Amino acid sequence: MTTILGLSGSLRAGSLNTALLRTAVGLMPEGARLDAHTLHGVPLFNEDDETAHGAPAPVTALKEALKAADGLLLVTPEYNNGIPGVFKNAIDWMTRKPGGTDLFQGKPVALIGASPGGFGTILAQDMWLSVLRTLGTRPYFEGRLMVSRATEVFDSEGRMSDAKTESRLRDFLAGFTEFARR
Repeated sequence: MTTILGLSGSLRAGSLNTALLRTAVGLMPEGARLDAHTLHGVPLFNEDDETAHGAPAPVTALKEALKAADGLLLVTPEYNNGIPGVFKNAIDWMTRKPGGTDLFQGKPVALIGASPGGFGTILAQDMWLSVLRTLGTRPYFEGRLMVSRATEVFDSEGRMSDAKTESRLRDFLAGFTEFARR
């Protein structure tokens, strides 16, 4: 069984990106599963707090999930044309010892995102590339998925209601899963 860790980079209850991640869980190819997580409970990184108390439980859980995963799917919002601070903060926490950046070395990583705007999450996804390179990951470049005008793609309950986007997501997940298996 191929396991992909999926992280939503939004804390909003009605997050379009968390809805995209929930949809992806049900569209994984046979022989694969998506272990979906959010960033709830991850505090702002403060080395003084880390020294005094160690890593918080939510951070430890994310690190363990990453260690167990064959790949990482970042489901990123775009805030002010960039990476959401809360998402980058969680990745920064995850790079701390024990495990540190070794958890990311060679790990297959894919980026997707949803936005109510017309450009999807193209700028946030591009900004993630320098972070992923620094961490030594193996980014998936064989496909790109940006869900623009996402308020038209999900219903009021956060369920995907657009068959074309669902098909694109299914194909993306199949491609990334195959990439992670190599």
